[in-house]
Amino acid sequence: MADNNNQPKVINKSGTLKMTDETAATRKSRDIGGRPFDRRNNRRRGGVRGDVAPKEYDEVTINIDRVSRTVAGGRRMRFKALVAIGNHKNKIGVGVAKGNDVTSAVQKATAKAKKSIVEFAMDGETICHEVETKETGAHVLMKPAAPGTGVIAGGVVRSIIGLTGVKNLISKSLGSTNKVNIAYAVVEGLRQQVPRKDWNKNKGKTAAKADKPAKEAKKSTTAKKASKKEDK
Repeated sequence: MADNNNQPKVINKSGTLKMTDETAATRKSRDIGGRPFDRRNNRRRGGVRGDVAPKEYDEVTINIDRVSRTVAGGRRMRFKALVAIGNHKNKIGVGVAKGNDVTSAVQKATAKAKKSIVEFAMDGETICHEVETKETGAHVLMKPAAPGTGVIAGGVVRSIIGLTGVKNLISKSLGSTNKVNIAYAVVEGLRQQVPRKDWNKNKGKTAAKADKPAKEAKKSTTAKKASKKEDK
């Protein structure tokens, strides 16, 4: 009588019934209707994890504060998050938001940061020129640095510059230590960067605008003097 491989066989002495390797390899699982399962399609929707596209922006949670608001029933506690996002090139954004818990506050701040992304100019791996910006009480000074200097900054400035392509920078915070205002001051300083090729063009335009009212004032004074002489 031929041996039937479809029947389970006793493998060990305890009496546990197991199938042979040949039977397990050829056996197919079937559903209630008798149709075989396709293991290749028996996966979660969305594909394999390796197929997920890389994120365009990296995000850093700079600070989380617990804030309170006094209402009729007492104090209502909430959380305020400061988040910065960047693409490690020339785009940066900062957002501040509040939420009932830390997770919701960070998510709201990240959404605000994505809406306020700023694109700035760079000179190699440093900024184009020195800039000094003020935001409320915060006062931030940033200077370009030679290759190999690194980012000489601390706290909020270092966190934000780390999300950009700037590798050499010297900065100093001269005013308030409020992290939100410092973050906005840094972003404003990066936004004001003007490429080296446009320096003379902008200078000529600003000088022409400044000289125009002065020339008009001179013309008006000379015209008045001439009219007075004619009257005499």
